[in-house]
Amino acid sequence: MKIFPLPFSLSPSLSLFLSTARIFENSLLSAEVKEGEILPPTIQKLMKGYNKYLRPFFDNGPVTVGMSLDIASIDTISEINMDYTATIFLRQRWTDERLVFEGNKSLSLDGRLVELLWVPDTFIVDSKKSFLHDITVENRLIRIFPNGTVLYALRITTTVACNMDLTKYPMDKQTCTLQLESWGYNINDVMFYWTRGNESVSGLDTLRLAQYTVEDHYTSVSEAVYETGNYPKLIFHFELKRSILYFILETYVPSSLLVVLSWVSFWISQSSVPARICIGVTTVLTMTTLMMGARTSLPNANCFIKAIDVYLGICFSFIFGALIEYAVAHFCTLHHPDCNALMYGGHHMHDCDDDMNGIVTTIASDSSRSKRRKDSPTPAPAPTPTGEPGVVPSSPTSPEAKPPEALTEPLNRCLKNLSLIRQMLRSVNCCHVENPHYIDNYSRVTFPLSFVIVNMLYWTYYLYL
Repeated sequence: MKIFPLPFSLSPSLSLFLSTARIFENSLLSAEVKEGEILPPTIQKLMKGYNKYLRPFFDNGPVTVGMSLDIASIDTISEINMDYTATIFLRQRWTDERLVFEGNKSLSLDGRLVELLWVPDTFIVDSKKSFLHDITVENRLIRIFPNGTVLYALRITTTVACNMDLTKYPMDKQTCTLQLESWGYNINDVMFYWTRGNESVSGLDTLRLAQYTVEDHYTSVSEAVYETGNYPKLIFHFELKRSILYFILETYVPSSLLVVLSWVSFWISQSSVPARICIGVTTVLTMTTLMMGARTSLPNANCFIKAIDVYLGICFSFIFGALIEYAVAHFCTLHHPDCNALMYGGHHMHDCDDDMNGIVTTIASDSSRSKRRKDSPTPAPAPTPTGEPGVVPSSPTSPEAKPPEALTEPLNRCLKNLSLIRQMLRSVNCCHVENPHYIDNYSRVTFPLSFVIVNMLYWTYYLYL
């Protein structure tokens, strides 16, 4: 085996390592030849003296690697795990001056020969798991051009993390990325670039996703800064918009219809207690089940108050409010002594005022009569048959007659207390519902009107703000 001298000086340890590597590669080639797999003369000529452990332009600056992608499919997008799974065709191009040969045609090699060449150590940054397709053989392509340009293509399926903001779910837009970096070569050894700019990524225009549509995509070039140095990075950004039609039919319409169903109780008589309670409890339980079903496909993270949670909470509040409305109306009905009179116009509070006026008038009349008796002169005791003056019988409770001032002062206090009670009753009458059936009449208007206003505010905020 002839070893060509290198144009630069190497340390003894590095020279020993390279010599060992060449001997190992030549033994592999010899083994292949022994097995009957004879390489073409052009490939044998290129492989002689080639060291795959050294990058191209080892002493003449960094090697530039061009990247392009073809998105074959985006299989799943998971909000629970916050990732997506995609199958891509990754193509890398670089120039290796050691692979220049004469001719005007490129050489397409078996993918298994990639083990004999230097290839970039590209990896996907946020990949959770990836694999290279190997049916029926490993899906790799190697093509060498006469000027030393190497085309290396792979078919990969990868699951990549994607940080999602679900505050506007299901009216949200998510921006995911696919980042490519060099694992071991820093920017002094390898430089990455997109071969055709934003057009370096293709296949998104023909994708059909279940819940999303691809609105925009673009590429960018960056550097990854680590403790060990700065490394080249390529980033592919794509924006996904969720299709809301599925959620409207699956969640929004059923929840709105449940709210409307709860309003049916406003047209049912208050005396039909089982019917109204049945409608209220059934709608509450159904709404609870709908809320639990809507959260099964979402992450159980407390940091996200999603738009769909807000809407379901609004619907649940209206349904629960309809049940509370009947409880209030029924309570007011039970506290009226004559409910039938209320149904035909009820003047119970006016009767109470009349009774109170009668009580006060009676007390005032009694007070006036007592005062007149005290002011009138006391008649002389009638003579007894014996001719002696008659003895007036004394009261068992008071041996002496009380003065008039002692009698009027308690009566005045009593009148003041009764007047205060009347004022309190009048103030209660201002907040009192004279006819409990008016509660249902008001609810028939206020509940639908409030629900329409809240819906307008909800959809305006989440769609346009």
